[in-house]
Amino acid sequence: MYGMPAEIDVRADGGLRVITLNRPDDLNAVNDALHVGLAGIWEELNEDADARAAVITGAGRAFSAGGDFNYLDELRNDEALRQKTIKHGRDLVIGMVRCRIPVVAAVNGPAVGLGCSLAALSDIVYIAEDAFFADPHVQIGLVAADGGPLVWPSQISLLQAKEFALTGVRIKAQRAVELGLANHVVADPVTEAIACAEKILELPQQAVEATKRLMNIQLEKSVLASLDYANLAEYVSFGTADFNRIVDGLIAKG
Repeated sequence: MYGMPAEIDVRADGGLRVITLNRPDDLNAVNDALHVGLAGIWEELNEDADARAAVITGAGRAFSAGGDFNYLDELRNDEALRQKTIKHGRDLVIGMVRCRIPVVAAVNGPAVGLGCSLAALSDIVYIAEDAFFADPHVQIGLVAADGGPLVWPSQISLLQAKEFALTGVRIKAQRAVELGLANHVVADPVTEAIACAEKILELPQQAVEATKRLMNIQLEKSVLASLDYANLAEYVSFGTADFNRIVDGLIAKG
């Protein structure tokens, strides 16, 4: 559906769109195809007149394990791919912030890096009891320009956001709810997220979409204040000696 790559499955059920990150054998780690799809799907949802709410989740036992190591290797060696990826990262962030329909995240397993960002940019978040969030961009020598550090300061205390962004520490499910990074810890986040989305489908469409928009206007202002700097900083970090050294180590271990 929507002409998405095989790495993203989109299923329609009435006004509901269920979006599944579909690289289960790789823990839904982000490669180029998945990143391209995630950059474009939000405008597809906006243009889909029948879409009223969306659920996003991951196939298999993870929500997303973050960036695929081979993708990171490709990025450091391909200037055109780096430029495209930075642009698409920006498109993803703005696309989620401006998406007209509510997006409910079903975090069924680890949500790392971009996976963590997708949850942070969603409107309602259900998280499995054994799942966690983590943003290890800094640990691998990158600036996180596409989610967590952009959004967290609007959701939790700045001190806590700095700790999570600078250390990459795991945020367990219950702690995430206590902080305000998720709404509910549940045994079956997909079922619960779909039930939540179905309740939204029963509500007046204009009221739902306008209410989401009025709240996200504030989030958008905050994101846009930092996004250009974040994009430039991440682009620079792809060329640093630290990033190259760390990726060499990751590839060797893999």
